[in-house]
Amino acid sequence: MAKAKLKLRALSAQEAKVIEQLGKSRTLPARTVERARIIRDAQAGLSVSHIARQRKCSRPTVMGWISRFNARGIAGLEDAPRSGRPTTYTPEEVATVISAALTDPQCLQLPFGSWTLDRLAQYLNAARGIAIKRSRIGDLLLAEGLRWRKQESWFGERVDSAFAEKRGR
Repeated sequence: MAKAKLKLRALSAQEAKVIEQLGKSRTLPARTVERARIIRDAQAGLSVSHIARQRKCSRPTVMGWISRFNARGIAGLEDAPRSGRPTTYTPEEVATVISAALTDPQCLQLPFGSWTLDRLAQYLNAARGIAIKRSRIGDLLLAEGLRWRKQESWFGERVDSAFAEKRGR
């Protein structure tokens, strides 16, 4: 029994335009661009085997993306949610982490002038009761669009105004 040949459905003018833009993009994730190129090649009438050879992927991969596109359109080219452990921090806890990171430590009566990830993790664990590691804090801040800056050691003014007296000779 011969297998039915997988065909790409007819694309609307808008879909064809979006696929062309996605396929030429230099700023989108590479997987998105590659998926759009698979669809573009299928639209041009290339066979699944030819697309797989040209794109250096397997036939099932090409067939899967064509099937998903046929079913869901442009949205089918996006990453699907993945399985795994659910998030362990509530939105309120995440908001507390971000709020603490954006707060001056001296306003919280802490003995230092700037946060480090270790200090922030220690503060959140002791004062706020949120057991969180420094790596997870960094991930949460990046997800919120905040970049953690490494602490400068000797450039600029000293954070502690009494540094000279504490330093000694």
